[in-house]
Amino acid sequence: MQNLQSIMETVSGWVWGPYMLVLIVGTGIFLTIRLLFWQFRMLPLAFKQVFGKHPSHEGDISQFGSLMTALSATIGTGNIAGVATACVLGGPGAVFWMWMTALFGMATKYGEGVLAVKYRVKNERGEMSGGPMYYIERGLKWKWLALIFAFFGAVASFGIGSSVQSNTVALAVENGFGLETWVTGIVITAFSALVILGGIKWISRAASFIVPIMAIGYVAGGLIIIFTHLDLVGPALKMIFTYAFTGEAAVGGAIGAAIRYGVARGVFSNEAGMGSAPIAAAAAKTDHPARQGLVSMTGTFIDTIIVCSITGIVLVMGFIMAGSDFGGQTGAVLTVSTFNKLLPGVGGWIVTFGIIFFAYSTILGWSYYGEKCATYLLGEKFVFPYRIIYIASVFIGCVATLDLVWLFADTFNGLMAIPNLIGLLLLSGVIVKESKDFIARRKSGELY
Repeated sequence: MQNLQSIMETVSGWVWGPYMLVLIVGTGIFLTIRLLFWQFRMLPLAFKQVFGKHPSHEGDISQFGSLMTALSATIGTGNIAGVATACVLGGPGAVFWMWMTALFGMATKYGEGVLAVKYRVKNERGEMSGGPMYYIERGLKWKWLALIFAFFGAVASFGIGSSVQSNTVALAVENGFGLETWVTGIVITAFSALVILGGIKWISRAASFIVPIMAIGYVAGGLIIIFTHLDLVGPALKMIFTYAFTGEAAVGGAIGAAIRYGVARGVFSNEAGMGSAPIAAAAAKTDHPARQGLVSMTGTFIDTIIVCSITGIVLVMGFIMAGSDFGGQTGAVLTVSTFNKLLPGVGGWIVTFGIIFFAYSTILGWSYYGEKCATYLLGEKFVFPYRIIYIASVFIGCVATLDLVWLFADTFNGLMAIPNLIGLLLLSGVIVKESKDFIARRKSGELY
């Protein structure tokens, strides 16, 4: 077992190494240039698509529902623990590089949404199926690469999607309320089963209810801290921008640490380029691939530019208050203690409940991703067995030690990106063509 763990640590280090991070961010930069900075020019219209009312079109769930489903899987413990880890290992400057990753990642997420709708199909049950495996197979005609992505996605779902998340909830509840992990396991497994067994429509409804509440609640708590400590905001922002290019307060004081951990945690948080979010985007009711692409890219903005920024700024404010010291803490523990210090009696609870609901929503969103990957590999007959196995893994995660599972989850989550990024780069011409078509048809009045 020790040898296996050592092997997986090596593989995980390679998968999430500098070459992968350059590939992920590079894809975002490439698409940004090819699309002439589309994500910045079209952001107002993108948010209008999310919150506006639209005619009914072919698909399983609303565009808002598809975004909430994607965000349910995206906004998770990375927004709390991941940001804290980045700040400790990369220094306050890591927050700046998280922002840069998100701004270019919006172009990547846009491209994923466009291709997801462009190449989606209707399955045997009359539901939409799409995502990287479909645009790789139908767009590139590379079935073998599509199968590889689906395999990585299906395996990753049991780690990053279910057991790792439920384990996080169980430990948070045990530390916060003293409840045994197996009790939490029964409760969270039951609530997960109620939603997951209902399929994408139930997942979408649950996500559309949970995600806005949990995100608004967490952001509101962070904003209260910011507005009650305005004297620290200016110095915190100055430190973020300054340390991004000096590397001070990072491991070894190197600028490379700020970039590496900022980019790595940014990618891990918003999942741009991972290939997971387009699986939910494919289910959306929409009349044009580019319209759903616009909706999809707002997810990266919400996840990183809004939610992660709140965490990062508050952490750096706490860093300044403590005399430029994180106190030897990291991860969720650091975020809890910082919120508690800056908002006594309430801040810690905001983060604790944030962890619980963020992790639970991730369980729901990833169940759909894994299901679509598994059924691509094994057929629609495997839908129900997959859901049962996935639900069982939720309980196992609550009561098991998951060091090795964390490594497997992290590794396969990263491996998903390789075939997906290949698809995005080679089909970038299709993304550009669909974008131009969308603009032309809106100008002619054919599309609203």
